[in-house]
Amino acid sequence: MIEAYQRRCQARVDAALENLFVPPHAELARLYQAMRYSVFNGGKRVRPLLVYAACEALSGAAEDANGAACAVELIHAYSLVHDDLPAMDDDDLRRGKPTTHKAFDEACAILAGDGLQSLAFSVLADPQLNPLGSESGLAMVACLAQAAGPAGMVGGQAIDLGSVGQRLDRQALESMHRHKTGALIEASVRLGALASGKADERSLLALQNYARAIGLAFQVQDDILDVESDTATLGKTQGKDQANDKPTYPALLGLDAAKAYTLELRDLALHALRPFDEAAEPLRELARFIVERRS
Repeated sequence: MIEAYQRRCQARVDAALENLFVPPHAELARLYQAMRYSVFNGGKRVRPLLVYAACEALSGAAEDANGAACAVELIHAYSLVHDDLPAMDDDDLRRGKPTTHKAFDEACAILAGDGLQSLAFSVLADPQLNPLGSESGLAMVACLAQAAGPAGMVGGQAIDLGSVGQRLDRQALESMHRHKTGALIEASVRLGALASGKADERSLLALQNYARAIGLAFQVQDDILDVESDTATLGKTQGKDQANDKPTYPALLGLDAAKAYTLELRDLALHALRPFDEAAEPLRELARFIVERRS
């Protein structure tokens, strides 16, 4: 089921994203080419899927979530472009292709990331992509800004860079990943709920609990794959975290315990969805997919 749903959502968000990369002037062609390259490089679109699934779980219309789906993918793509830079993780591969600074150059990659970040907020302000009105749009902008900024993803990356070579305890490691990875996943679910136009406090709380569980599960599984998988399957350099002496869940808990923790988090996510009917089935399938994926 999830494969068919994933294909439908990917086609929907890709069609909306495609229209965003038409350069307004010929002089900007290379910048827009680098931005497009960074977005259309084989990503699974997990965050847009979560947007659409959360919207539909509340009986919202998928087309009303196109702006939110595009926005979270643009923020995600920008974060990967900057994470891969020599000053950050210094990676040459992303999804089996040269990273943006390798395919273009470092300065162009920095500008492409900057452009993708600002474009995300432009999309949320576009009534054609986000048609629910200014009050809803403002709430969505605030949600994404919080998740993407120093209190969220950017802060998590800063903690990550400062933790190289250190031995974090479990609480500190969880805090880092809830910022670096979990914040944008939580925002994806909340944005989808807001896009439905039907979110109430009870449903938002249940969806927040779901998203917190899968956001952490996503990172734990990433840590496991860095140990167990290979470069060809991952599409990025396998073993990079261990080589760089980064704190990870397998290093802290052991591989078997880390795997058990992903299942525990999956079950917490499924438990949080108990108030929802079959319309939330894609969210349930995504929770299972996140801990079963191999790349």
